[in-house]
Amino acid sequence: MSRLRVTPTRGQGRDRLYVSLRDGTTVAWYDKDTGRVSVLSGAGRDEVLSALAPYLTGEVTVGPPRVPTPADLDRLSLHPDDDLAPNRPGEALHAELAELDAPRTAGAARSSGFSGSSSSPSSPLWRPWHQDPRQAELLAQETVGDRLDGLEGAGWRVLHSIPLPGAARIDHLAIGPAGVLAVRTLPARKRRVGVDDPLVRVGRAAPAPHLRWARRAAERASRAVAADVRPVLAVVEPGRLDALSAPADVRILRDTELASLASLGGVLKPADIESLYATARDRHSWLRV
Repeated sequence: MSRLRVTPTRGQGRDRLYVSLRDGTTVAWYDKDTGRVSVLSGAGRDEVLSALAPYLTGEVTVGPPRVPTPADLDRLSLHPDDDLAPNRPGEALHAELAELDAPRTAGAARSSGFSGSSSSPSSPLWRPWHQDPRQAELLAQETVGDRLDGLEGAGWRVLHSIPLPGAARIDHLAIGPAGVLAVRTLPARKRRVGVDDPLVRVGRAAPAPHLRWARRAAERASRAVAADVRPVLAVVEPGRLDALSAPADVRILRDTELASLASLGGVLKPADIESLYATARDRHSWLRV
């Protein structure tokens, strides 16, 4: 039986397989995105490759771990409280909905006691959580977030739910070969979406200046990372999308079209992407924008 074991992990947008001794000591890892097996000094190359053999796909390179770049060192030096990379899509909405659900759950527990009392339709505790419009917004942000995370194999780096001064947030920031994009999420849920710059109307709701808000988010992001940032409006599950006056400066995409960004490039090199990502994931970069 091999003395090595293989453990899959995913973190910071990377899929890796770690090879370790039975006591937990790591001796190598396989980065599936780059196709590289990094073998630590003293580890047996042939034994490592034998342990990884069932998992290797395509051509792989084998060698010692690469020397960290300045961007890598910047990321490693971040305090966990200042690192925005772990943020989930809709991070703030998760917290808000959890706070909303807590008293409802407590009320339901109290009403199930021996007193025989129950919540009435007029009580705020009676309204089901799924009726809160923020849930639809959260689901839309998770949909867009998942699609953007899927670009990481094409060299993109993605951050979600970036907090700004004044309680505002940038839904998603995508940094890749095609540049830096500030992505605003718009849930549509099979309704007609009409775009008449700067207003966007979803269904029968009143028009709202979503394009202006998208531009504003891109401007603030540009100041934070000291680079050109383009605004994107990602419309999730529209029944119909009509652009009466399509803006030249805001890219409007259905959530299903976000994958097309993987084929675009020619703006940023890999080193530039990593440097901008290191800046953007630091909470301090956003304090004065």
